[in-house]
Formats: sequence, structure tokens, C-alpha cells
Amino acid sequence: MKPDSPLLKILACPLDKGPLILDESRSALYNPRLRRHYPIVDGIPQLLPSSGVSAGISGSAAPGPDSGA
Repeated sequence: MKPDSPLLKILACPLDKGPLILDESRSALYNPRLRRHYPIVDGIPQLLPSSGVSAGISGSAAPGPDSGA
């Protein structure tokens, strides 16, 4: 996926429905509000809530909205 892709304008986080940012270094879409990355596999964004990975501080995983914490 390219940074100027029109698809980026319509993709939304499956949890909070907000916009996502392309993180080319990780080949993922990033939600800065929830600090979650959604991987892009073979050019296809994996936007299932279970596909999201928390971007915790110092490698520790912050509890997400679906963790029950």
C-alpha cells in the first residue's frame, strides 16, 4: 500500500471507526488513539479487531478495549 493510496482515506479502525495512518516501517496501519497496529499482508489490510496489535510503551502491552481489563 502506498502513502498516497485513495484507500487510506476510507479505511477506518474496526474498534473506534476513526482514521488510520500508514506505518510503512512496520507494513501496518496505525491507530494513534488506541495505539494499535493492523498488519498489511500481501497488500491487504487485516482490519479485524483480533488482528490489531497493541503498541505498548517499552514493549509492554497496554490493555486494549477487548482485553476485559
